[in-house]
Formats: sequence, C-alpha cells, structure tokens
Amino acid sequence: MNERVKLIRKQLGWTQEQLAQRLGIGKAALSMIETGKAGLSSRNRNILVQDLNVNPEWLESGHGPMFSAEPDLTAYMHRTDNSLPLQSVPLYSIEGTAGLVPLFTDQAQAKPINFIHIPNLPKCDGAIYIVGDSMYPLLKSGDIVLYKQLRDLNDIFWGDMYLLSIDIDGEEYVTVKYIQKSDREGFVKLVSQNPHHADKEVAVSRIRAIALVKASIRMNSLR
Repeated sequence: MNERVKLIRKQLGWTQEQLAQRLGIGKAALSMIETGKAGLSSRNRNILVQDLNVNPEWLESGHGPMFSAEPDLTAYMHRTDNSLPLQSVPLYSIEGTAGLVPLFTDQAQAKPINFIHIPNLPKCDGAIYIVGDSMYPLLKSGDIVLYKQLRDLNDIFWGDMYLLSIDIDGEEYVTVKYIQKSDREGFVKLVSQNPHHADKEVAVSRIRAIALVKASIRMNSLR
C-alpha cells in the first residue's frame, strides 16, 4: 500500500509538503510511509478515500482505477487571472447558510461541508452545488461551481458566467447565468445555455449577491 501513496501524490501533481499538510502529518512522516518504513494510519487512509476520492480497492490491492470518481474540471479564466499552484476551496451548502446573501455577507462564519483541493486555478472564494438545468449541457444539477465574489456590479465582464442571487417577490432565487447588457436602463439580460430557457431581463436592483464563476466540476463515476 505504501508505494501507492506515492503514486497518488504523483498523480495529483503534489509535493510531499502538500500531501503531508493535507494528511495532517510532517513531511518526514510521509517520506517514511512512501518508502515503507512506516504504515498508513486508518485516519490517513480515510482522508485519501473520503476526501481525495481514492478507490479503496486500489489502495489495498492495486486493482481497479486509482480514483473512485474522476472529476471533470472546466476552468473559466481571463488573461489577467493569476493561477495558484494549489488552493483549498471551501465547499458550502446553500441550505446550510440560508442562501447566497448570508454566505457572502459573513463567509468567515459560514461552516464549509468540505474542501476542494484544486491546482492551477485563479483564487476562488468558495464553491457550491448547483440545481436546475438552465445551463445544460454545460452545467447540470449536482455539478459544483467555484466562484469569486463580485462586490461591485460595475465590474461585470459582459458575456461571462455568474452565480446570482435574485430577489423575486421577497424570495431568494439562486441561479447561474451568462450576463449580457440590456437596452433598458438599469437592467441586465440573463442568458441560459439551455435553448429551452428563454432569456430574461432583470433590474440590477434585484440582484442581491453576485459572483463570477471561475470553474465547474462534474464527478464522473468510474464503475
């Protein structure tokens, strides 16, 4: 099993320092595990299986795929974006935070349900699961979007994809849409990827929270 820990690290493109930090151990301890001088604890095994999606059968025997699920990562980057070698992006539950507005207002107090470890992406503030099919086939229900919060609506990149909270009769409507300019003063046009969803114009004043979508993740199960 020990030599397979090194294979996992190489596959992820991580250094010993990065994997050791994720496992909560020192670099020297990880080196001993990889060289067979120390065993893999049940705690570290659970982190590999549960957090990094390592296939437990492969970890034990070397049979089957290395990962239980292969993430399909799509990044939406601008020329001005500076990517980070590795970052831990907090994954939030919209239900647990009662919507985007409380999450964006006091993210420091929000408790993530997990963390996503992504290399070579621009800085992201967080990630959430999405629902609905308005951006299908680009996005579908259950996909994860990683976002960068936008604090000024004047900073919108027209035509890009955004995570939005819109006030509809006092209720929060959370959606992902392309944002385009509108011919109507004080309005923006929300455009779906799915052709069965019509474009919709909304007043800027009804946008309660907004974030630029930086990447999306779809988990493709390997059976």
